[in-house]
Amino acid sequence: MNAPIAIEVLRERGQREVFCGLTGIIWLHRKIQDAFFLVVGSRTCAHLIQSAAGVMIFAEPRFATAIIDDRDLAGLADANEELDRVVDQLLARRPDIRLLFLVGSCPSEVIKLDLSRAAERLGARYLPQVRVLNYSGSGIETTFTQGEDACLASLVPQMAQSHEAAQLLIVGSLADVVEDQLVGLLTEMGIEQVACLPPRRAGDLPAVGPHTRFLLAQPFLADTARALEARGARPLPAPFPLGVEGTRGWLAAAAAAFDVAPERLDAVVEAPIARARAALARHKPLLEGKRVFFFPDSQLEIPLARFLARELSMQLVEVGTPYLHRAHLQQEIEWLPEGVRLVEGQDVDLQLARCREARPDLVVCGLGLANPLEAEGMTTKWSIELVFTPIQGFEQAGDLAELFARPFVRRALISGAGSTTRGAAA
Repeated sequence: MNAPIAIEVLRERGQREVFCGLTGIIWLHRKIQDAFFLVVGSRTCAHLIQSAAGVMIFAEPRFATAIIDDRDLAGLADANEELDRVVDQLLARRPDIRLLFLVGSCPSEVIKLDLSRAAERLGARYLPQVRVLNYSGSGIETTFTQGEDACLASLVPQMAQSHEAAQLLIVGSLADVVEDQLVGLLTEMGIEQVACLPPRRAGDLPAVGPHTRFLLAQPFLADTARALEARGARPLPAPFPLGVEGTRGWLAAAAAAFDVAPERLDAVVEAPIARARAALARHKPLLEGKRVFFFPDSQLEIPLARFLARELSMQLVEVGTPYLHRAHLQQEIEWLPEGVRLVEGQDVDLQLARCREARPDLVVCGLGLANPLEAEGMTTKWSIELVFTPIQGFEQAGDLAELFARPFVRRALISGAGSTTRGAAA
């Protein structure tokens, strides 16, 4: 048996650079097609979501903000009465809504607005036509992907109790095309009872019970996983479905739990693996040997680092993540190269100093750091794009590699254009 590799973990607590959990609404409102997300927050909250979503003026989105104004903050208005009025207007206008989330924000938490009681009150009024739930999207103590975790955790108590035969539950919001591909592979392997959380329709919320086995599709779902385990479901330890190795390992965990023969697994994944490797080969020459530095942002950093190191031969300078959930990431950590430095948490000034000293070829970071680092001559990648883009599964492996290749292509084009301009001027 091989000895475990030496992985240094540096734990930092200081100033952080992250988005708030409201950002998760951008992909969740597209996933649950008859749900509506009503943020109880400020105009800043509204501007953030609109900017992140890029919503056109003609669109009819499934999210909005109930604005907390100066009268609410001063206690001159009854915030609960105002909220009830907004919800009444919303549901009258949008009779297609079947699930309404009241989403807390920093302002609503500052004025101690109890959205859980509001959800109970409104739920009693509108059931069975509309189910009303609440969760916190505040960015005071969390990173932005935890908005999805809080949302899915709020759904778990609503799931019926299952006493049926074993079923597999995929946990985590995936693009529909990715979900269809992964469910198709699992079905082809012979696992027929497959459900997804979140569902595409509120009425399709799956049941859960002691015969449920679940696979996390995202590494930031700690609260959701705990809630499922409290309902009797059991997690399947697995890597995350990024790249060839991660996706095959993820499927292999399901195969082992449901007694799928290794030969059948190999037969099912042979063709998609071949396509994925061919797609990766197109980008590897540009990325091989490049040094990459991850700032903590999305909690996807460790699986992404594993993918870059093992499948594209990039060198890991530092891998930062907001929270290190060892139970969910153990296999990913074991697959990292020996000696890589992991950082849990953040002290942004210290990490910036290490990044500047290392001068990596690529920095993966949040929007707030990208422009300043670009101004210093570094090549950067917005980490939030890796959450908004379908990257899981075999068929998306090439797209995932391309996301990391684009910054180098962009910089080469900019440098080439600069050289041409200087030549013309001369």
